[in-house]
Amino acid sequence: MFADGRLALVDDTNVRAPIADPTGHDVRVSHGAALEGMSLALNRRGLAIADIAIEEQPPGSSHAALCWLAIGSSSASDPLTESVPRRMSWRGTFLASLQDEAALAQLAASRPDLVCIRDRKQIPDIAAWADEAELSFIREPEFRRELLAWMRLSPNDPLYQQSGLNREAMAMSAIEAAGAGLVLGALFPLLDRLGLAAPLLSDRAKTQSAAAIVLFCRPRGEDPLVSGRHFYRAWLEIDRAGLAACPMSSLADNPAFNDRLRAMAGVGDELRLVNVFRVGHLPQARAPRHFRLPVDQLIV
Repeated sequence: MFADGRLALVDDTNVRAPIADPTGHDVRVSHGAALEGMSLALNRRGLAIADIAIEEQPPGSSHAALCWLAIGSSSASDPLTESVPRRMSWRGTFLASLQDEAALAQLAASRPDLVCIRDRKQIPDIAAWADEAELSFIREPEFRRELLAWMRLSPNDPLYQQSGLNREAMAMSAIEAAGAGLVLGALFPLLDRLGLAAPLLSDRAKTQSAAAIVLFCRPRGEDPLVSGRHFYRAWLEIDRAGLAACPMSSLADNPAFNDRLRAMAGVGDELRLVNVFRVGHLPQARAPRHFRLPVDQLIV
C-alpha cells in the first residue's frame, strides 16, 4: 500500500510460459482473475475496489504495476464469495445427473458471456476436436519441455504444494503421473510415430461425460485484465449452479477449432472466444484442496 492509500497489482515478468503464452495474453487474464479474487476477499470485510487505473506495462521491466486500486467501503454482500473455497478444476469424468438440466439453465441465465452447448450429438465432436487441439501443441518439443517444467508429478517436488499442476490437482495416480512424464518426455517422438501418443493423452471420454461444453466469450478489444475478472466470476457461477468445471484452453488457443466452436454456437464477430469449459456433476462429493503460493510471496 502506498502513502495515498492506493494498492498496486504488480506483475512479476520473470514468471512466464513463453511457448504456451507468447503474447502474455493468458498471464494478463490470470492477473485479472487474481484481481477479482482480491475484490471478493475485500467484500467479505465490508470493503470494495472503488476505482481502478490500468497502466500500460513498459517492456523489459521485471516488475511492473498493471493497475492501481483505490479501496472504499461496501455494504452489499457479493453472493459469489461463498463459491470461492469450493471452486476447483475437476480433471476427472463427470456423473450424469437428473439435476444437469436445471443447473445448466441456471448457469446460462447467470451471465451473457457464457454459451452452453448441451447437444449430446455435438459434444463427441468437441471432444475429438479438444484432443486434436491439445496434440497440435504437444507435438512441439519446446511446448512439451515447458509443460513438464511446470508440472509437479511427484510429491517430493519442493514446489508440489504450491502448484495447480501437481499430480493431485491433475487427478493422476502415481502410476499415471510417472507415465505422463515418460509420454511427454523422451518417449513422445517414438510413441507419436507408432500412433500411440494420441490415445495415451486423450481426454475424449472425460469430455464426452460432460453435461455441457461452456464457451466463455468477451467483447473484442477488451483488455485481458478485465476479461480475467469476468473469467473468475464465470467459473464461480459454474460452482454456484452446483457444477464442476475443467478448462480446455487448447480449443480456444487453436485458431481453427476456435472458429469451429464459434460457428457451432453462433457466436458473432463482435465477441471473441476466450476459453472453453467442460462442466458437469462430480461423481461424488469432494472437499477441494487448493495448491497456492504462500501469502508472503504474493503480497509485498
